[in-house]
Amino acid sequence: MAQAHWHCYPWLVLLCACAWSYPQAGSLGREDVRNCSSNLPFLPVSAVNTTMRLVALRQQIQAWNLSAYIIPDTDAHMSEYIGKQDERRAWISGFSGTAGVAVVTMRKAALWTDSRYWTQAERQMDCNWELHREGNIPSWVLAEVPAEGQVGFDPFLLSVDSWEDFDLELQGSKRHLVSITTNLVDLAWGSERPPLPSQPIYALPEEFTGSTWQEKVSTVRSYMKNHTMAPTALLLSALDETAWLFNLRSSDIPYNPFFYSYTLLTDSSIRLFVNKSRFSLETLQYLNTNCISSMCVQLEDYSQVRDSVKAYASGNVTILISTSYTNYGLYEVIPKEKVMIQMYSPVMGVKAVKNSKEQALLKASHVRDAVVVIQYLVWLEKNVPKGTVDEFSGAEYIDDLRWNENFSSGPSFETISASGLNAALAHYSPTKELHRKLSSDEMYLVDSGGQYWDGTTDITRTVHWGTPTAFQKEAYTRVLMGNIDLSRIIFPAATSGRVLDTLARKALWEVGLNYGHGTGHGIGNFLCVHEWPVGFQSSNIAMNKGMFTSIEPGYYQDGEFGIRLEDVALVVEAKTKYPGAYLTFEVVSFVPYDRNLIDVSLLSPEQLQYLNRYYQTIREKVGPELQRRQLLEELAWLEEHTKPLLAMAPHTTSLASLWVASTLAILSWSN
Repeated sequence: MAQAHWHCYPWLVLLCACAWSYPQAGSLGREDVRNCSSNLPFLPVSAVNTTMRLVALRQQIQAWNLSAYIIPDTDAHMSEYIGKQDERRAWISGFSGTAGVAVVTMRKAALWTDSRYWTQAERQMDCNWELHREGNIPSWVLAEVPAEGQVGFDPFLLSVDSWEDFDLELQGSKRHLVSITTNLVDLAWGSERPPLPSQPIYALPEEFTGSTWQEKVSTVRSYMKNHTMAPTALLLSALDETAWLFNLRSSDIPYNPFFYSYTLLTDSSIRLFVNKSRFSLETLQYLNTNCISSMCVQLEDYSQVRDSVKAYASGNVTILISTSYTNYGLYEVIPKEKVMIQMYSPVMGVKAVKNSKEQALLKASHVRDAVVVIQYLVWLEKNVPKGTVDEFSGAEYIDDLRWNENFSSGPSFETISASGLNAALAHYSPTKELHRKLSSDEMYLVDSGGQYWDGTTDITRTVHWGTPTAFQKEAYTRVLMGNIDLSRIIFPAATSGRVLDTLARKALWEVGLNYGHGTGHGIGNFLCVHEWPVGFQSSNIAMNKGMFTSIEPGYYQDGEFGIRLEDVALVVEAKTKYPGAYLTFEVVSFVPYDRNLIDVSLLSPEQLQYLNRYYQTIREKVGPELQRRQLLEELAWLEEHTKPLLAMAPHTTSLASLWVASTLAILSWSN
């Protein structure tokens, strides 16, 4: 799934200053987006009336003697995806995109989001709201809030990094940030706010885990003991950290198998802050909750974490926290001389490197997921020409296929099913009300993934069932070249992903094209589909053996089409002529690319050789699974779409040499 820079904090950066092109609001016509500039404002049917919501919030702002109130788009754990009860910014503004921050004063309401979501915001917000495409939030606050004014915020919804950035901008301005632990949007939302989740929290069966929770705790404790500053405690705030540590899962957040929790780990105790009523007796036994030794889990109520951390911090202690995921509400109760900060906790680093069992589990999930995608592509080929498929029905169909797979917990994110110009919106997803018909005359992009007990998947394919233009074929092929060049690169161990990023863009850059999202992200074992801190951005950790990452270059032509080719790859040792610590990628996604869109003449011999080897691997991995299930139509489709591609002969090549090359390719395939 195309990934933006999830951890580039919006307080200081120009959120909308992307150099790459995305469709702009207004390009889709007056009937699709609001127009607030005239005497008779126009609102599309998709706009949300927020007048009474703002009235209710402003009553609270006035009652707390504030001049402004900040409403981020996250939860107390800085989660990428959030539960319905945490969608405060969406409720107050009407804008449901996954990135954006709102600020409300007594006179104005403003929203900042990045260029991926401008059109969506103009469709969903009413004229109570300003949409800011440039500038930063502190500058606006300084202009709108009078001297000595107070700017309120919920400390549980700002990370330590975000708070520090904002506080630095306001220093010396006579405007004051005020931490209020009672969320004012919740007060305005009232009884209509969705309830907290109450589904059971369960332990994963042993066959789906790489290590026991006791082994993981021992590993993390060893890290703490050997650390130069030897912290006495580690506070885990990210939801996937606690889920991974204890091999526990639930379903508090859509598409993510997590549960609301914190962990405070010391060398002699394990404290898990959670809703205790959600555990079965069997799971309580699994966690050793009936004892008090160093390998027994002490359960404390989720709501008590701030008080418990504050009490622990009153002793002779040092607490290690992650500034990326720890909220300011916890940070502010720890004396500064007792806190030790890192961008990521040690759990994030350990979790990123999969052991051999975890690698095998993830690979197995990708084979079954390839069957799903192949079934879907075959279904599309049969039904799109009939005119019976639209973006939404297509998304529903592939989601249903995944639900029917073994060990499935459904999709790993909202399926991106985008036809024609909608595919140029990198994060477009159709709705029951707003979608387009799929057509043989247009390109179609499907970015989807599954959550399985043995792994999380994420794959994107772009197809065209008719006759693509020369430009579409070139753009597609150059995206494919970037995918291949990055997938086959050999690089020294501990190389930063950002050093490798240019390989995915080189073929596009050569002709003046580019894409405006990240090139890849980590992926978990039945955890996050975007698992930090692995990837190709400057804030990611270095690549090492055992990590999984997506590789997903793309190209987006505003108002016409979009292309993305995404695979998941495992970092493995490279076989080099001379011994050394070198790594490469092993792709574990097993779905062929669209032959109709590949201009073979653009591929180098090395790229072509790699592609044909990859197709051979797909047949070896997925063919037997299709055969086992008696999916003979899909098997025939696979065999047809993984036939070796033959090099386009240069004009100087003789017919004899071309025949030899073709014969050799066929012979290598038959072997």
